[in-house]
Amino acid sequence: MTLPHDAEPPKPAMTGGVSRRSSQAAELLTGAAAPLAGAGGVSGRSPQGAERTTAPPSDPENRSAPEETPRRAPGSTEAPAPGEAPGTGPAPGEAPGTGPAPGARSRKALWLALALLTTLLLLALLSAGTGAYRIPTADVLASAQHRLGLGGTPLDRVGESVLWNVRLPRVVLALLVGASLGCAGALMQGVFGNPLAEPGVIGISAGAAVGAVAAIGLGLTFFGNWTITVCAFAAGLITVSAVYLLSRNGGKTEVVTLILTGIAVNAFAGALIGLFVFFADSGQVNQITFWQLGSLAQATWPKVLAVLPCAVAGLLVAPFYARRLDLLSLGERPARHLGVDVERLRLALILVVALLTAAAVAVAGVITFVGLLVPHLLRMANGPGHRFLVPGSALAGAVVLVAGDLAARTVAQPAELPLGVLTALIGSPFFFWLLRRTRRKQGGWA
Repeated sequence: MTLPHDAEPPKPAMTGGVSRRSSQAAELLTGAAAPLAGAGGVSGRSPQGAERTTAPPSDPENRSAPEETPRRAPGSTEAPAPGEAPGTGPAPGEAPGTGPAPGARSRKALWLALALLTTLLLLALLSAGTGAYRIPTADVLASAQHRLGLGGTPLDRVGESVLWNVRLPRVVLALLVGASLGCAGALMQGVFGNPLAEPGVIGISAGAAVGAVAAIGLGLTFFGNWTITVCAFAAGLITVSAVYLLSRNGGKTEVVTLILTGIAVNAFAGALIGLFVFFADSGQVNQITFWQLGSLAQATWPKVLAVLPCAVAGLLVAPFYARRLDLLSLGERPARHLGVDVERLRLALILVVALLTAAAVAVAGVITFVGLLVPHLLRMANGPGHRFLVPGSALAGAVVLVAGDLAARTVAQPAELPLGVLTALIGSPFFFWLLRRTRRKQGGWA
């Protein structure tokens, strides 16, 4: 039997491609073999021309399993996903060297971490010596050396009291609270895959505020000076547990349901706070208002010790989830195929975020936008890889809050601005810019 002229075996072209005539031959041979195949496609060895043909993407029967994970074309101008994992290598067929080399990225992250650490130390020294009672930086270092038994000379009685009982507790508390909020923001954005997420999204901050306001409004004193801190921390954990349980359905937790449940819980918490304020007396109202604005003015060493275990535990645990967050940023289905238990990962990270945020809110009040600003700025500076982003956000959050507290104490001397108000004044315009930038890159929300 002689094949038609159009069905002659294709001759190799000089350009390495398949000619139109060879593709027509492949179509004829494939069509002739189709009735002989079962429902699963052509069985046995396909003709050479048929092997070159690909099933259309819309055909679910001919689509192979690896095609379930979408990839961008090498030359595509599509913006990467907000949480896209770096360091996973180029997609198959992508030209090598299109992104920064891993070694260059690591060096950049190292230099950025060293710059943040140096800035934090300088800001801590400056903040410890700046205020109504001025202490030179050299005297601060000499007093610290004397306390550590490394030589140096102590300050006078007033200077030692101001430095060690007023300034340093405030600096250390700002460092811990800022690191906790920055790290919690990076984890939240990784869990939700959205750079607009921050710890208050799922109601942790609002729940902790309800606990503190309830302790103030009801006059609770069963833990002494620690009563407000304990109540705020417990209420924050209870709130995030309630949000998580309410958003579960069929053993799974969808991100959209989690966010909407958090919005509802935030509204309910705001109503409870208003109710406590309504029944409180004038002194309690002033205390509640001052606490809601966020401040480190009441910083003491006992408050530092109250937040220290929770902050250190959360900050030490968080980096171990960096690789799984990079895989989760590819999407839930690809992450599951790569061995990530998405549900367990989400639960663990929400608990870590609750631990960090509730502890910070319990001792400093409601301080917003730190968890939103810091991770996004670091993502712009060094990419979305969580191996640097998570610890880097903790370091940068400490820098931001130490600098913010220094500004709050010195901008309007002798008065002191509430720290939460200052961060909101700076963070709100940044959030608006970030919202418009994200919308422009995605080409709209619809």
